[in-house]
Amino acid sequence: MTKSADTHCPYCALQCAMTLTSPAGLTPASEPGSVPVPAESAALGAAEATLKAPLSEAPLDVQGRDFPTNRGGLCRKGWTSATLLNHPGRVTEPLLKGADGVHRPIGWDQALALVTTAVKDTQARYGADAVGVFGGGGLTNEKAYMLGKFARLALGTSRIDYNGRFCMSSAAAAGMRAFGLDRGLPFPLTDLDSASTIMMLGSNVAETMPPFVQHLQGARDAGGLIVVDPRRSATANFTADGGGLHLQPLPGTDLTLLLGLSHVIIHEGLADKDFIAARTTGYEAVVRSVNSFWPERVQSLTGVPAELIRETARRLADGAGKGGSYILTGRGVEQHVDGTDTATAAINLSLLLGLPGSRRSGYGTLTGQGNGQGGREHGQKADQLPGYRKITDPAARAHMAGVWGVPEETIPGPGLPAVQLLKSLGQPDGVRCLFVHASNIAVASPDANAVIAGLRSLDFLVVCDFFMSETAAEADLILPVLQWAEEEGTLTNLEGRVLRRRRALQPPAGARSELWIMARLAEALEAPSTYSEDPETVFEELRLASAGGHADYSGIDYAMLDRGEAAYWPYPVGSTGTPRLFLDTFAHAGGKAVMTPVTPRRRRAPATNPDPAAKTMTLITGRLLEHYQSGAQTRRVSELLATQPEAKMQIHPAAAASMGITEGALVSVANERGEVVCRAELSTAIRPETVFLPFHFPELESANRLTEAATDPISGMPEFKFNKVWVRAVANGLQNSVLQTSEAS
Repeated sequence: MTKSADTHCPYCALQCAMTLTSPAGLTPASEPGSVPVPAESAALGAAEATLKAPLSEAPLDVQGRDFPTNRGGLCRKGWTSATLLNHPGRVTEPLLKGADGVHRPIGWDQALALVTTAVKDTQARYGADAVGVFGGGGLTNEKAYMLGKFARLALGTSRIDYNGRFCMSSAAAAGMRAFGLDRGLPFPLTDLDSASTIMMLGSNVAETMPPFVQHLQGARDAGGLIVVDPRRSATANFTADGGGLHLQPLPGTDLTLLLGLSHVIIHEGLADKDFIAARTTGYEAVVRSVNSFWPERVQSLTGVPAELIRETARRLADGAGKGGSYILTGRGVEQHVDGTDTATAAINLSLLLGLPGSRRSGYGTLTGQGNGQGGREHGQKADQLPGYRKITDPAARAHMAGVWGVPEETIPGPGLPAVQLLKSLGQPDGVRCLFVHASNIAVASPDANAVIAGLRSLDFLVVCDFFMSETAAEADLILPVLQWAEEEGTLTNLEGRVLRRRRALQPPAGARSELWIMARLAEALEAPSTYSEDPETVFEELRLASAGGHADYSGIDYAMLDRGEAAYWPYPVGSTGTPRLFLDTFAHAGGKAVMTPVTPRRRRAPATNPDPAAKTMTLITGRLLEHYQSGAQTRRVSELLATQPEAKMQIHPAAAASMGITEGALVSVANERGEVVCRAELSTAIRPETVFLPFHFPELESANRLTEAATDPISGMPEFKFNKVWVRAVANGLQNSVLQTSEAS
């Protein structure tokens, strides 16, 4: 019998709503939205049907569903998301790497015994913190919560962090600094529909989350869409034909540009003085900090014309007084060693204009990963406990000890943020045994060559995945886990709205939920507290754990989510949730937002270019429409891979001509950390001194071979968006060799 389940897309934080339908020939979940225990015959029948189906066919039909964020629309990734559910490369049983480097199937009992032994032996030799955990922003709230608990209680380690450190950490730190609270969008996304002015910095939503762009249409129609990006991206193209303004600063100068905009707002009398006086502190210090950033000076530093800076500031102020203004930031301005300060400068600008806490204006940051918001709230971060509590706060520790039923001193202190955690792999006082969940760190981490070397130096590496990702290929043991359409749970989208994920299809017989894995391992390790494999039971515990914290979920339950009720946190018991934050007060003790003066800092001088044939350029990285994150999933979707099968370096024609680079020619992009060899794509959309690489591809095309592991001192965010590289054309002989290698692989 054909059945369907309402759920949400497995990719970005827009969490577009969709309906999944099981064809009659396949075995769907016994009740969509339930947690059935598959009978052996049903599981075998589903497996046989999957094998008989053409590989290009998905086991589930995907249809967009009307929902405020996507209004029935899906992007290419969403439409093709179900094709991975029966992919021939799916890992469906535990795989152990042999001495010959080949992974071979083993049983679950043996796999769990190996992990248990590895943990005990490692900690006996090196101490509790020699075992580490690396999580991901794609985990459900239940799994993210349980992973933090499992690490700290079952493993007894402080060494846990996650890939959201590479995404949202700078914006989160800036939000906490200014507002006392971090929620990506502190208002419903639909509020943007009525705005007359929207400024987007470092975000290319037209490619990263296409259904988002419909919320920009009102501002575009009013001529008020302002896009700040060194490239003329697909989103920047929406400013054409009177739609708005495109500011194209030099990479790494966003902070300077924001200070210049604030200078104009202050010195042209455009600031909202009443709002500043009533609802903020720190104004005078910010005035002093921006005094030296007049537009002509900012032009000389950023390349953005002074008059365009003035026009932008005036447009933002005009919108705030009339139809509403919003300032939105993304990874392009946050993934820097000064990312927290840059996001702070954007918030300062918004506070000068009186935008936050308004029903018709605001500031927000665009969460990227599917559960990037919820994944950073409930304990995956090195310094955090559930409910967005600080792990160093005695009251927070006492609360969690009570919920978990353990002595407070059992809970470890803060660990290491992601970059430092990865640098410690295999080191004498570092992590020797590592668990990886929902993250492909071999491709997605800065200075990826060094990370791969660290993975190879471990005593034992366990990777939970459903595909043989580049990280899984390095593992001693791969544990097969469920895909999105095979599991139950909740996620929190970019608005802070908690959503239900519903099971639509029985999983392969050999795959297991991470909740099941953690429960079995906790039992084997004789861990304190309880570890359920039932998502709803875990969510009920999460409600208790989050109660009273910044991210309070205590008033939310599965029943209300199944009824379709909108649930924006904080949602304490007895409340109706908080769609719009800060309407009356900010989350600091005094109720006021804090304006913090910031100034640009000098970056480390790059290494000297050793190749006289190469030209030094600035590398920026980003995403393509067809791919997501490290590409571990989307590179396995034939329709997506056919459109974007390889990495291409985008370069301005004038720069290319000066180096003898032609369209489609192979180029070398290198620095002291590594080298990428790929084809050139000539485009006037990029600045002449800058090149662009997508970060979805592995091995010789991996952009993160070149990115630096230097980090923001506040957030721990690495420097993804500003790296010096040496670019040259690849010689004919080497070109043929690279082509042959590529064809052979």
